[in-house]
Amino acid sequence: MELNTIKDAFDRVAKRQKLSCKSQEVVEQVGHEIEQALAKIETTNDPLSPGDLKSILTELKLKLNTSGPLHQLEGLQKENNTNLSKYPKLLDKAFNPDISKAYRNVDFDFHIVNQIIASHFYRQGLFDLGDCLINEAGEPEDIVIRSHFLEMYQILEALKVKNLEPALKWITANREKLMQTGSSLELKLHRLQFMEIVQKGSKADALKYARTYLAPFASLHMNEFLKLVVCIVWVGKLDSCPHAELMAPTRWEDFTEELTQQFCSLVGQSCHSPLSVAIAAGIEALPTLLKLANVMAAKKQEWLAMKHLPVPLELGKEFQFHSIFVCPVSRDQGSEENPPMLMPCLHVLCKQSIMKLSKSSSRSFKCPYCPSEASAGQCRQLHF
Repeated sequence: MELNTIKDAFDRVAKRQKLSCKSQEVVEQVGHEIEQALAKIETTNDPLSPGDLKSILTELKLKLNTSGPLHQLEGLQKENNTNLSKYPKLLDKAFNPDISKAYRNVDFDFHIVNQIIASHFYRQGLFDLGDCLINEAGEPEDIVIRSHFLEMYQILEALKVKNLEPALKWITANREKLMQTGSSLELKLHRLQFMEIVQKGSKADALKYARTYLAPFASLHMNEFLKLVVCIVWVGKLDSCPHAELMAPTRWEDFTEELTQQFCSLVGQSCHSPLSVAIAAGIEALPTLLKLANVMAAKKQEWLAMKHLPVPLELGKEFQFHSIFVCPVSRDQGSEENPPMLMPCLHVLCKQSIMKLSKSSSRSFKCPYCPSEASAGQCRQLHF
């Protein structure tokens, strides 16, 4: 949703509010002129003649008429009111207060939905809440998933206080599997511990740790190993160390994120909560869905009965998990009922388009994109 227009309108209102302090200046100026006139009256020992008093009051009136305080205050108030009245209207236009219009009846598998929500709670370390949901929904307890996320949560909590022992224990237990994926997680863990020693310990401690835990990685990661060893020379004067990036404040967060990704991959789970991904995708698609629902309501079409959306939903790459095929002839999106079919010439059309072109399974037809001919029986179904 485009928010620049709303931000500009808000900035104008905020600017006008700041300028409203000029109203106070105008009031203070009027008060100053009146005080000066009273001072002239009070400083005179002899009683003022009616002519002198009238002269002072005339001078005060002239000054007030010249500055025009009432006109200034009315102008400032009018501008402020104009901007304030426009802003709520713009908000109402930009934000639809009734998002229920985008709701559609979908046949969810409630068992899967319950498992997704419980899994989300387990990912967040809310194990009591996840267990409560499973028990009240009457779902079978997935002990394996729960135990995996419990172990991951314990590791991540330990990393928050820079305790690497649980992470090292898990990496050691899964060393062979991690090596098969080309992971360098164990080296990065020892690198974190080594840099803590370099920053807070002595050269002797750093050298001992390097010989014990970093040396085994030297043959495969020589450049990284040499950078770490060089840091020993700079113990006590790390401000001049040429490898300051090894001491970046974000290195613990980066390691935590990478460990989370590889942990989830090893146990066959997505590193992102499916519930969070679904909600984020829904938020991004909501403006389009609301607009479509309003258009279809105006045309008296059955929004809730639709099986396929008539317009594409443009989501970011982070929400694209599989290929989407659109037939170049019919412009229909591929589905289980109308799957993409590979022709002998390697062009791809939807099944319904091929059947319309061939009229039968045995009759040959010309490919719309090359001189080749084929029959429906020669085309092979593709799977996403």
